[in-house]
Amino acid sequence: MISTTSSTAEMVTQGKLQINTEERIEDKHSGRLGCFGWVLVLISLLFITATFPITLFMCVKIVKEYERAIIFRLGRITDRKPKGPGLFFVLPCTDTFVKVDLRTVSFDIPPQEILTRDSVTVSVDGVVYFRINCPVSSVANVSDAHSSTRLLAQTTLRNVLGTKNLAELLSDREGISLSMQESLDDATDPWGIKVERVEIKDVKLPHQLQRAMAAEAEATREARAKLISAEGEMNASRALKEASLIIAESPSGLQLRYLQTLSSIAGEKNSTIIFPLPIDILQHFMKRD
Repeated sequence: MISTTSSTAEMVTQGKLQINTEERIEDKHSGRLGCFGWVLVLISLLFITATFPITLFMCVKIVKEYERAIIFRLGRITDRKPKGPGLFFVLPCTDTFVKVDLRTVSFDIPPQEILTRDSVTVSVDGVVYFRINCPVSSVANVSDAHSSTRLLAQTTLRNVLGTKNLAELLSDREGISLSMQESLDDATDPWGIKVERVEIKDVKLPHQLQRAMAAEAEATREARAKLISAEGEMNASRALKEASLIIAESPSGLQLRYLQTLSSIAGEKNSTIIFPLPIDILQHFMKRD
């Protein structure tokens, strides 16, 4: 049993080495044209030489500072590196080229209906910023790099947010954006694309959930207000108790407080003045009865 397993592992290892060797041989010979290809190139050069003044406009091409040109000669990429910026030459009969824009591109992720880990349906949209880092890979490894990146961003948004709770989705947007950026960057690296930034724009909740969250927040605020009001009444009662103890020690203090109250009432220009009746007088008459 052990010998069978070891032999299988050796066969797999040999297969991998053979595949890697074949890929290296293909990479070495990928830029070679062969005998027939060189014959066509020589015929094209002779044609250019024979019609030199006219074909000059067909051979000279210009790419801008933010662009690169990938030249295909008989269907093969020449030199495995892009041309530009500036002037470069192509053979009119055997060469074709593709321009690649290296500037940063941004696009909006359409709103996605996502079911979070705690079974809440939300609608989330975002924005992605990316640029082409390797022009050759963006042309040779994928048919449409921009469209593929857009579709992959939508699926990545669904996959990442599907593992988050609603509370994490509302509070940890920066962490979710970084996670999406890393996932997109790893997935688009073979396409020669560098994802620079991912941002979550808006999270739309269902109306019933919004009303429930608003009611919960309102109840929390009311409970906090009641606690603050109770604490204020408790502090006020303590202050009144201390004031009553101080007044009880000196009976003349109550008379001074009475006069101060009359002075404040008179200062407000009121037409009615209330004179409080001392309780001691009533107690005197009550004793007589």
